[in-house]
Amino acid sequence: MGIFERYLSVWVALCIAAGVVLGNLMPGVFQAIAAIEYGQINLVVALLIWLMIYPMMVQIDFGAIKDVGQKPKGIMLTLVMNWLVKPFTMAALGWLFFKVFFAGWVDPQSANEYIAGMILLGVAPCTAMVFVWSQLTKGDANYTLVQVSVNDIIMIFAFAPIAALLLGVSDIVIPWQTLLLSVLLYVLLPLIAGVITRKQLNNGGTEQRITAFLAKIKPWSVIG
Repeated sequence: MGIFERYLSVWVALCIAAGVVLGNLMPGVFQAIAAIEYGQINLVVALLIWLMIYPMMVQIDFGAIKDVGQKPKGIMLTLVMNWLVKPFTMAALGWLFFKVFFAGWVDPQSANEYIAGMILLGVAPCTAMVFVWSQLTKGDANYTLVQVSVNDIIMIFAFAPIAALLLGVSDIVIPWQTLLLSVLLYVLLPLIAGVITRKQLNNGGTEQRITAFLAKIKPWSVIG
């Protein structure tokens, strides 16, 4: 493993600490950044998320989807966990902790915000880190590509409806405009950009150019 994979927990901890310190030292700066938004989506955060998602999208070979039928059990398990189990259990855990266990410690507005965050996190399947876990467990890289490709295609169509359903059940109002814009910014556009980049790099029928490009942007993918 490279330095980014080996010390990933350290980088995450340092980023959290730096965010807390800078937020207390320069609150005005972060309030100004928070005000840069459209449709209740912060554009600065959107840009940073793009830096994480785009490298992962370049790694995805959607031509691998044709091999989806070779190992159906793994695909079915992934789809059931990502779309029938995880979103609903995350919503249930959010409600349990912030409406029951921590109800006396967290004000209602903050509790709803935490629950909304857990729901949105639960609806979005892990993508970039899947490649890291596959590498750590010496998994089948091609099959990992198939699973990620299928999940990303489903996410384009399923993210907004499932998120709207669970948020509505939890009495949390997030406009459809925000949900659809999130899918467009965080899934569809980086996916299209990744496909175009991969196609351009792969002109001439060689994988060397893709491998070299991914080596340059790998840290962003790992952090994502």
